[in-house]
Amino acid sequence: MQVILLEKVVNLGKLGDVVRVKDGFARNFLIPQGMARRATDAAIAEFEARRAELEKVQAEKLAAAQALGQKMSGLVLEITQKAGVDGRLFGSVTNFDVAEALKSKGLEVAKACVRMPNGPLKTVGDHSIQIAPHTDVVVDVSVRVIGEAA
Repeated sequence: MQVILLEKVVNLGKLGDVVRVKDGFARNFLIPQGMARRATDAAIAEFEARRAELEKVQAEKLAAAQALGQKMSGLVLEITQKAGVDGRLFGSVTNFDVAEALKSKGLEVAKACVRMPNGPLKTVGDHSIQIAPHTDVVVDVSVRVIGEAA
């Protein structure tokens, strides 16, 4: 299926690109999320008419994400979890836990924006993760997992 992108999508294209994607990806993700439209002649003409407006909206989103990134740079989150004597956690610290810790500090981040390169954190100590509030803004954040006696 050919779609026209209404915003930048990672590994796919930028605003205004007409790309070919699998039908299910377009129908189930891109179109419902408002990231794309079917690339019909009418849709392309309408997009060209609204291009400046859409570019302005994307620039505002990018500016907001960069401001959020500035607030988060150098941030150290402390998360307390129950742990055994050997330093392993009972359970793990997931992207949901990190998003909740950021929310408690007044930074609103979706859990899908939290990137954990090595998967959930399962040990006590300092770990480095990435927060990506926008495709062009990625911030490294340190998470300190503190063990709590069970």
